[in-house]
Amino acid sequence: MKVLVQRAKNASVEVEGEIIGAIEHGQMVLVGIEKGDSEEDTQRLADKLLKYRMFSDGDGKMNLNVQQVSGGVLLVSQFTLAAETKKGLRPGFSTAAVPLEGERLFNDFVSKVRAQYPKVETGQFGADMKVSFTNDGPVTFMLD
Repeated sequence: MKVLVQRAKNASVEVEGEIIGAIEHGQMVLVGIEKGDSEEDTQRLADKLLKYRMFSDGDGKMNLNVQQVSGGVLLVSQFTLAAETKKGLRPGFSTAAVPLEGERLFNDFVSKVRAQYPKVETGQFGADMKVSFTNDGPVTFMLD
């Protein structure tokens, strides 16, 4: 499981011309589910995501997490994070979870994040989504 988290001034996801999830200040999170991922992985990464100190304190140091700054969290499934890119010029997706398992684990991850923090929005699994956001910093981390 890979989670690409970006500090955002704002973020939104659109499906078929309609905004289905949006946050102001907070975390824009792309979630890639791979074969072999489990509920233990979703719990570990949900805990880490919400506690990850990526927001600046009064001294300008990254010492605060999303909860401490009352930020929003936008979770968007992105199977391309599981792509194999070491060889050739075309990505391979044999390491990505099959869609049913990917959706189940993505939904499990969303539930675990929401159980700990109420300010969570999502995209739509498997949809053609248009994601917009302003990266603040820029600040981007890969959690796995």
